[in-house]
Amino acid sequence: MMTGRAGRLGLPAILAAALGAATAFGFAPFNAPFLPFITLAGVIVLWRRHPTKFDSTVIGLAFGLGLFCTGMRWIYVSLHDFGGMPAALAVFCTFLLSAILATFPALVGFFQALIGARSWLQVVVAIPALWALFEWLRGWVLTGLPWLSVGYAQVPAGPLAAFAPLLGVYGVSLVTALAAGLIVSLFAALIARQGGAAVAAAMALAMLFSANYILARIEWTQAAGTPISVSLLQGNITQDIKWKPETIEKTLTTYRDLTLASKSKLIILPETAFPVFLEQMPEEYLAEFDHHAKQLNADLLIGVPETTGPKTYHNSVVSFGASPRQTYRKTHLVPFSEFIPLKWLIGWVYDDLLNMPLADFSAGDIDQKPFEVAGQKVAMTNCYEDLFGEEVIRKLPGATLLANVSNDGWFGRSWGPQQHAQIAQMRALETGRYMLRATNTGVTAIIDHKGRVVHRAPEFTTIALDGAAQGFVGATPYVRYGNVAVVALSFAMLLMAATLRKRRFGPKAIFLS
Repeated sequence: MMTGRAGRLGLPAILAAALGAATAFGFAPFNAPFLPFITLAGVIVLWRRHPTKFDSTVIGLAFGLGLFCTGMRWIYVSLHDFGGMPAALAVFCTFLLSAILATFPALVGFFQALIGARSWLQVVVAIPALWALFEWLRGWVLTGLPWLSVGYAQVPAGPLAAFAPLLGVYGVSLVTALAAGLIVSLFAALIARQGGAAVAAAMALAMLFSANYILARIEWTQAAGTPISVSLLQGNITQDIKWKPETIEKTLTTYRDLTLASKSKLIILPETAFPVFLEQMPEEYLAEFDHHAKQLNADLLIGVPETTGPKTYHNSVVSFGASPRQTYRKTHLVPFSEFIPLKWLIGWVYDDLLNMPLADFSAGDIDQKPFEVAGQKVAMTNCYEDLFGEEVIRKLPGATLLANVSNDGWFGRSWGPQQHAQIAQMRALETGRYMLRATNTGVTAIIDHKGRVVHRAPEFTTIALDGAAQGFVGATPYVRYGNVAVVALSFAMLLMAATLRKRRFGPKAIFLS
C-alpha cells in the first residue's frame, strides 16, 4: 500500500517541491511579490487533486522542503564556509533544518484535508487561516524561526503590503494565501463555465486589492519633531577574519576612523563591531569615541560583547556620548549559534567541529527600555531579534525610532543578507517607524515608516552611510494588538469552514474535484 501511495505521489510531490523552490524567488533579492500567489495556488490545486490526509501532508512537506532548501541555503554558508563544519555534515544539517521547518506547511496540508475543504468557499477560508496559524506557530515553537513567511514577499510595495500595519506579517501571509485560493476558484469556475462563481471570485480578488489600496493611504503614525542626522557604520570585516587576534587592531582602527569622521547626531556601529569584550577594551580608545560624540552633542551606539560575571557574557549594544550611558543586552538568542541547547549532549560539536566564538551567550532582561539618545527613543534589536514583530512592539508606542545592529557576514554573498533586510522593512511597515540597520558587511540601510529603503550602502564595502531619520509617534493596529488579531481572525475563519463542511458551493471543475 505504501509503495502504491509513493508511486502515486511521486509527480505531485516533485511538483510541490518545485513550487516551493519557486516561491523562494518571490523574496529578496528577486522581489517578485506576485509569485507566491501563483505558487500557493499551485499547491492548493495539488491538495484538491490529492485530498487524503496522507497525500496532502506529503505535498505540504515537499513544498516546504523546496522553499526552505532553496531559500535558506545560507545556512550551509554559515556552517561550512565560516563555521568550519565538514561539507557533507553541513549539507545534512541544512537539509535537517529545512525538513523541520517544512513540517509546518505539511501540517497545513494535513489539517485542510482533515477539515475536508472541498468547496471553493472552504478553500478560500480554511487554507489561508491554517497557513497564517502555522506560520505564527513557526514563529515561536522551539524559540521560533519565521524566516521566509510568505508575507515578507509583499514588502515594501507588493499588492498586499498595506495589510502589515493592520495584521502584521502573518496577516499579510493570510491575505496572500486568500488571494491564491481566489485565483484557484476563479480558474475552476471558468473551466466549469460557471459564470456566477467566476464573477464572485473575481470580485473578491478586486475587493482584496482595493482594500490594500485604501489601507496604503492611511497614515497610522505621525511625524514628531524634526529629522535627525544619522551615520550607520559598515566596517566590512568579513567573517573569516573577524575573530582572528591579528586582525583586531585593524578592526578597531577601521571603526575609530569611521566614527571620528562622522558629524551626525546619532552614530551606530554594527553587532559585535568590537570583537573583544567591552571590559577588555583600552580605556583611551573608548574615551576617544565618548569625547567625539560629546563634542558633537551626539550619541554613539556600539555593538560589543560584554561580561557581567564569571562565564556570563552578553551580546550587547552600549551607548556613548551626550546622553547617559545605556546598555541593551540581546534577549532572543539564536539556538545553536548564541546558546547551546542540550549542551551536555551536543557541546562536543562546538568544541570539535565548529569555529564559532561566543556560542553560549546569556539572555538580557525581557523588559529593557528604549535608548533615550539624540532626542529620540530608540527601540533596539540585535540581529535575529528583528524577525519577531511581537517582540519589537514591546517597546512601542513609546519608541520613536527602531534600530537593528547585525552581523550578516555569517551569510557571505548568499541571499541571506537581502532577506534579512526585507524582514527589517516589514518591521518598519508594521510599526510605522523608521528602521536604522547598521551591519558589518551589509545590508546597511535607512528604512522609512512605509518600509521603503531611503538610503542603502553597497554590500562588502567599508563605508559610513549618512542620512536623516524622522521620529514617529502613535500606534498602528498591529502595535496595539500584536498577533492576537490575526490569530483570532484565523480561528474565526476555521470555525466558518467547519460550519460549511457539509455544504458545497461553486464550481466542480478539475481544480476542486
